[in-house]
This record gives sequence, C-alpha cells and structure tokens, in this order.
Amino acid sequence: MKTHTLFRSEEQLKQRFTAEQLDDFWRVSKRWKIRHPQGAEDAWQQAMILEALSLLDERNPHYTFVAASLYEQQLYHQVAASRGVEVDHVHQVFAREANRLAAKGLYQAEVVSSFTQQELTEMSTWLDRSRNQLFTYIGLKTLVDRYVTRDFNRQVVELPQERWLMIAMTLHRHETEHRLEKIKEAYWALSNLYMTVATPTLANAGKPNGQLSSCFIDTVDDSLQGIYDSNTDVATLSKYGGGIGVYMGKVRSRGSSIRGFKNASSGVVPWIKQLNNTAVSVDQLGQRQGAIAVYLDAWHKDILAFLDLRLNNGDERLRAHDIFTGICLPDLFMEKVEAREDWHLFDPYEVRTVMGFSLEDSYDEFDGRGTFRTRYEACVAHPELTRDTVPAIEIMKRVMKSQLETGVPFHFYRDEVNRQNPNSHAGMIYSSNLCTEIMQNMSATTFQSTAIEDDVIVTKRIPGDFVVCNLSSIHLARAVEDDVLERLIPVQVRMLDNVIDLNELPVPQAKRTNQRYRGIGLGTFGWHHLLVKKGIRWESKEASKFADELYEQIAWLTIKASADLAEERGTYPLFEGSDWETGAYFGKRGYTEEKWKQLKEQVATTGIRNGYLMAVAPNSSTAIIAGTTASIDPIFQKVYSEEKKDYKIPVTAPDLNEETTWYYKSAYYIDQHWTIRQNAARQKHIDQSISLNFYVQNTIQAKELLALHLDAWKSKMKSTYYVRSTSIELIDCDSCSS
Repeated sequence: MKTHTLFRSEEQLKQRFTAEQLDDFWRVSKRWKIRHPQGAEDAWQQAMILEALSLLDERNPHYTFVAASLYEQQLYHQVAASRGVEVDHVHQVFAREANRLAAKGLYQAEVVSSFTQQELTEMSTWLDRSRNQLFTYIGLKTLVDRYVTRDFNRQVVELPQERWLMIAMTLHRHETEHRLEKIKEAYWALSNLYMTVATPTLANAGKPNGQLSSCFIDTVDDSLQGIYDSNTDVATLSKYGGGIGVYMGKVRSRGSSIRGFKNASSGVVPWIKQLNNTAVSVDQLGQRQGAIAVYLDAWHKDILAFLDLRLNNGDERLRAHDIFTGICLPDLFMEKVEAREDWHLFDPYEVRTVMGFSLEDSYDEFDGRGTFRTRYEACVAHPELTRDTVPAIEIMKRVMKSQLETGVPFHFYRDEVNRQNPNSHAGMIYSSNLCTEIMQNMSATTFQSTAIEDDVIVTKRIPGDFVVCNLSSIHLARAVEDDVLERLIPVQVRMLDNVIDLNELPVPQAKRTNQRYRGIGLGTFGWHHLLVKKGIRWESKEASKFADELYEQIAWLTIKASADLAEERGTYPLFEGSDWETGAYFGKRGYTEEKWKQLKEQVATTGIRNGYLMAVAPNSSTAIIAGTTASIDPIFQKVYSEEKKDYKIPVTAPDLNEETTWYYKSAYYIDQHWTIRQNAARQKHIDQSISLNFYVQNTIQAKELLALHLDAWKSKMKSTYYVRSTSIELIDCDSCSS
C-alpha cells in the first residue's frame, strides 16, 4: 500500500522494519482512510500514529518505532513549514533560527552571541536526523512535549537534534581551547543516547530562564530567623524547579525550652507543615508542585510524630501529606532494633545546653565504636537530661507502617555515609536529598545581624554548606554494549564541571558551596536493560559480579577524568586534607591493582577537580527519553501504559523479544535480597549513594520487610529510597532525573 504523500521517507521505514510488519500496519491504517476519505491531513497523520500504537504489544514491540518514525516525520514537516524551507533543509537554517530565537527571547542571547555565524553554520552540519531513529514513541513524545523549545504560543520551534546541540553549546561556550571539538563530542554523546543530562539542564540549557542543577540540601538552624530564612531559600529554589532535601535535626523538639521558658517549643512538626505549604504553593510556574524531603534523626524526641506526618488518618493538624520524609539511622539504633532493646529520644537543644555538644554532629568512625555511641551513652547516663524511652523495634514498626502506606520514610545510614565521606576533614553529612543519592557536607546558614546602612536594610548571615546536585547519567545498555565508556565519561565529567560555573543560583550560600566542593553526580540507568542484553538473570551471583566489575570500571574512568581535568583547571578548593589527597579514599575501598595505584599517585600529585563524583539518581523521565530502564531498578511490567495528564501511551520493555522476555522479571516478583547484593557490589565504587527502591507485595509481613532493612544496613548501604508496595502509587522526582 502506498503511504500518504506527507511521508516521503517510506524507504527509510522499510530499512528499519520487515515488509510483513509494514504491510500489517498499512493494512490496518487503511481502515481509517476508507472510513474518512476526505479526512484532514493532520487527522490522517495522527490516525496512523494511533493505529501503530494500537498494534503495540509484547509480540509486536517494534510498533513503538513505527509510531516514532511517523511522529518524527510529522514534526519535521511542521517545523520546516514554519521555517519556510523544504524538510531536507530544515537543519541547514539552524544558524539563522538560533539568532531569530535569541532575538525573540526564546534562546539565551548570551549563548548564541558567543558563537560566530561561521561556527553556528559549521555546527548545523553535525545535526544528524537519522539519530532520531533511536527514539521510541514515548521517548520522542516526552522530549518534544516537555523539553524542546516552544514559542509563546506553545508551538515547537526546536527539533530534538537541535536540543542536544543547544545543550552541548551552552555547557561548553566558555571553553578556551578546541571548543567546537568539545561541543561536537558532547553532541555525539547526547544524540546517540549514550548519556542524558539532568532534567533541569535538559529543559533549561540555552534558554533564558531556569537553572541547570537538579536538587539541593539545606540544614535548618535552631532559631526562628534560621527557620524562616531556610523556608525562603527553599521556596526560591523550588520556584526554579529544584527538588529540596531539608535536615531538621538541629531544631528543638516539642516541649523544649525557649529563652529559659520550659515547655514553650512546639517542635518540628509545625515548621514542616510550613514547608509542606511552600511545596504546594510554589508550584514551579504551574507545571508541578514543589518537591521537598525532610529528614530527622531516629533519636530526636519528635520522631514518632514525624513518622506519622503522611498517614491518612489521625489529627490533620499533625499531617503534612505533600512532604517526603527521611529518617537518619545510626548503627547503634539498628543494633538496638535487632536486639529488641530500648531506645532513648532526646531534645537536641537540651543536649547542647546540658552536655555541651551536639549529638547530631558526631558519628561512629568505626564499626561498633566511635564518637556517636560514646556521646549517646553519656546522654543516657546523665540524670538531668530528659528523655522518652521506647523499644527500638516499636519505632521501626512505625517506620514500616508508614512505608507500606505511603512509601516513606527514606533511610539514611549516617555512620556509613560519614565513614566513607572523602571530605570528612571539612564537615559532616547530616542527611541526603530528595532522592537519597547525594551525600555531601552540610551545615546551617546562621543569622548574624540586621542594620540600616545608607537608608537600606542590610541583613548579614554566615553561610553554611548548602548542597547542590549536578547530575548526568550513562545509558548502560547502549554505552557498555557499544564499548564507549572510555570516550564518554570524560565528556560527561567536563560537562558537569562546566555546569558549576555556568549556573546562576538564586541562593548565594548554594553557589558558594558548589564552588568550594565542585560536587557532581555521574550516574547510570538501563541496568536491567543491560542485564537482559547480556543474558544475565537478576537473581544471580553473575549479576552481582558484573555490577562489581562494571561500576569499578566506571569509578576508575570518572576519577581519572576529574584528575585529568584538575591538571587543566586546578583542584577544588577543599582538596587539601581530603581522602583524595591522603589516598585514604583508595585504601578504604581496597583498590590495590597497578592501575589504581597509578591513579592514586596522580590524584595525590596533581589533585582532583571535583570533591564528590558519583551518584546514581532515579532518572525515570530521562530513561523514558532514552528508551531504557530507569536507574538500577528492575522493570515493573513488560507491557504497561505511560499515563500523563493529557495522554496514555502503551510502552514495552526495551529490546523485548522471544529470547529476552525470560530475563525481564517484574520488580515485585524479584527477591529483594538479590537487589541488595547487587547494590552492595556497586555501592563500594560510588563515593556518594544510590537511589535504591524496595519493591514488595502488599501482603508482605513485617518481619520480611524488617529483614530487608537489616540486610541493607549490614550490607553497608548508605541509603534506601521508596518502599514501593503494589498497593500504593508513588511520584518520582523529576528534578533528580538524569
């Protein structure tokens, strides 16, 4: 059957799909033409796409590419018409269009003007339309609907390949040597879907509004001014699309003293409710509400009320349904849970006042011993220190009840995190971010004074470490299979390092912290997809061994890339005294092979550019664009529907066929202890952490869930993310998607 005249690349379709597959499609799509002989062209185009999607199922997964090809052709014809050129010339006028869009305020003028017309024209020759064939339908539609540039009437004015190029141009515009070659390499990496950048970078690079970093972590000071200042900072960052992690462990508990008046404090819950209102009201230009996670220590007196914040019953005045919660767990607490012993809850303000130290400022430096438990036991023994005493297992039961009903709290294993912190010489890590993969030094910004100077109100604050997450991820199923990691990772590290200097962060202490540590988070997605392509079953020793070997390779390449970048640009300011400089980082992980010894010597001699390097984020949105599985997660189902507010699209697991189907076991039927073993193998190579979900049936018994948590803790996990039960629906963090 002859195609509609709009689609001039039927030969291209024939190259990708068998004649039988296409005949089936054209035969079915002909029905619409017979029923609507005078149908409008747009309706005919859309009808063929819908027909292709209607045929998409487990036996015919290729129809996602048929639909994508049809949609891509439709898109190119529309943009070519708006540009007044033939489809074959649509990319050739990129230089002209870039200047036009900059003049209209749709592109950032500074980015476009930093290149000559000759350079823009040369870059336009790199745009390779054939790489659109890598997209599934849902991947291409997600990219077009949410990320490519649109005009003020919401019409598409930028094509997918141009989005990749604009990201590459934006992130490399200040390079001084071989700039075009570096941009071309970045375009190669992005357009071949070997990697993705974080959602804010994907959405905002080259555009006049928005920032490029994914999410942030704040530490709230125990003062009225500090609490309100923090709320303002959180609102400001949420406005620009950032996900926020907030550590509240320094704030005094309910019933604590204020200025000597006993029982005056209302505790952390009212302040968390304020953050909840901020998340709802600062809704990121109406696109989605803000996303905020709040962390509290397991020994804080308000912990039980905190664990109930998201429950669907009880006193609504004590609920905050739009906040995500995380609990900071010391080793000692987990030991008490396992031994079924008592646990004592303290007020952090009273501990500071009576004991002369802050309990949250310490951790156990060694397994089974260290500063935290020494101080905790001193608090327990002090007769003047008030406390609430409960069985540790009762707190854990409350944790698990909340997890099975709401998916949270997340777990943050504070001792292991700080033992492995390469920058422990410069600070402390109290909690994680919204998605539990970022582990960097934190401290509270504190109020100093307010005065009128020259008829202007001047407020002075002492900046703390306000963490910034800069993310990107490797598409494992493509990059590993095509053997491009050695070429790819230096491109990613350079791009991430450039984000630090390009980003205009609206909170000054965040910008300061970003510059001090130059932290980045290089991560991965497509792990299950890669296992399937390798013919490796999830529940196998082979999968854990492969994770160990692959992530060691990624770690070596990432550290090497940052060390090479340090030779070119210098080290991060706090390098001196770090585990990177002393070599302790390599010793803690048992890196003794010759290549590691050489790298250790290079880092000690010339430094490293980034104080934090690797973090595996959830990255579900960008995994959809790349046509693979999210993060290190197994699939939910082989066939499902991706539902958004205005459409529902069928999706199949990537590379699904008669051979691979046996390796695609659903997450909810996988023994999660195998997932923990895999993650233990990869975690030792990741200097930060990994967004690790547990997938459980809603019939799981409490003892089974407890066994998972104990296994994760004993396996040296730094954090765990959602407990995803079959009875609840959870929302992923778009901001952290990379």
